[in-house]
Amino acid sequence: MVTFTACRSEPELVRPARPTPQETKALSDLDDQLSLRFYESIVGFFRSPPGESVRPGKVAKGIKAAVAGALVYYYPMAGRLQKIPGGNKLEVDCTGEGVMFVEAAADVRLEDLGQPLVPPYPCVEEFLADAGDTRDVVGKPLLFLQVTQLKCGGFVIGLHMCHCIADGFGILQFIKSIADFACGELIPTTLPVWKRDIFIARMPPSISHVYLAYKPFLRGLDCTDDDVMLSTPPESMEVQYLFFGPKEMEILRSHVPEHLSKTTTTFELLTAVMWRCRTIALGYEASQKVRLMFTLNTRGRSIKGESAVPRGYYGNAHFSPLVEVTVDELATKPLAHIVELMHKVKLETTKDCMKSMVDLMALWRERSPFGMDRTYEVSDTKWVGGNALQFGKAELVAAGTPHAGDFTSKLISYHTKCKNKDGEDSTVVSILLPKLVMEKFTKEMAIWLKK
Repeated sequence: MVTFTACRSEPELVRPARPTPQETKALSDLDDQLSLRFYESIVGFFRSPPGESVRPGKVAKGIKAAVAGALVYYYPMAGRLQKIPGGNKLEVDCTGEGVMFVEAAADVRLEDLGQPLVPPYPCVEEFLADAGDTRDVVGKPLLFLQVTQLKCGGFVIGLHMCHCIADGFGILQFIKSIADFACGELIPTTLPVWKRDIFIARMPPSISHVYLAYKPFLRGLDCTDDDVMLSTPPESMEVQYLFFGPKEMEILRSHVPEHLSKTTTTFELLTAVMWRCRTIALGYEASQKVRLMFTLNTRGRSIKGESAVPRGYYGNAHFSPLVEVTVDELATKPLAHIVELMHKVKLETTKDCMKSMVDLMALWRERSPFGMDRTYEVSDTKWVGGNALQFGKAELVAAGTPHAGDFTSKLISYHTKCKNKDGEDSTVVSILLPKLVMEKFTKEMAIWLKK
């Protein structure tokens, strides 16, 4: 694998191109979850048209100007988070101070990074600016962005974005707005909507309709702190990336009935198999309860004929359904049973459930955070690499969440879209485990992928 060191400029603040409102903005209670107080990392790789000559620094200067233009519309991102006195709640102080920007160059070509270009990306830290302590979000820039020009004319955009301000879809919307300005547009194609009041807790709160698997935590049960995944530092664990092309997916689909195979998504099938193999590898006792937590985006979802979130909303708009079974049930029941449990918990996401979950997040913010023992978290981020995105004539060829930045968040398995060596659409899934557990997990996965 290629190794290199990027040559970076000194970090500089990029302010909005025009004066913006000086005010405070309230976060939603989904934004302000304790678990989201960190910087999420994303990298995107862009290829320039063949034969096009790009002057050193031209790409970064163009993107920097586009960032300033986009911040006029996304001006809260140019502000800083601050604590509201008398509690543990945060708000945005729209100071207009700007976001941190770094210009860089690397003496490598896009093809040197891998063909096909898939995780783990080589020297990925070289494409990311230094955000400092990724769990310290108060009083700092909300975005750290680095543009690295490659010697082939392509470039890499790497960023750390405060998760309290935007979720993955919101980050992508902002990046698309930067691309709009870089392509000469005068306003973003999608105008941003703040409207964080749609996910504000009720007074008094009511948690009667939360997902059923959350209820033991409300009673203080099942938090034993005896899980090796919580006691082992994430940075000392081993990361692996599993690739699933059409051939592998055909094998896995053969393990579920035909009628269910047609309605089961790639994400659901891979998650069910990996949860089972991971649980067996971790060696939990048969009677212990284990949990699967996955992100469910509410954009585009209709609840009783009403859209859950407005177009242009870039705040956090995802919920985390939870499936709970015993180890014995997970290890011995047919795979179809786990897939059906995932389908069932998705259907629990009613309007009442969403309101109760928002209330619960607000209540938990005022408590000391605790880990959910024996819980496997999964996030589908295939849309990051699957969206057509262009900066001028440069085209996005790969993107995803790298194994860099905030390591605690990397305990989540991320599903990323990619191409395999034959050019076929494939999925790559990350997983972080202690070394000895990883060896057992790999053997369990090999059993499922045998014809």
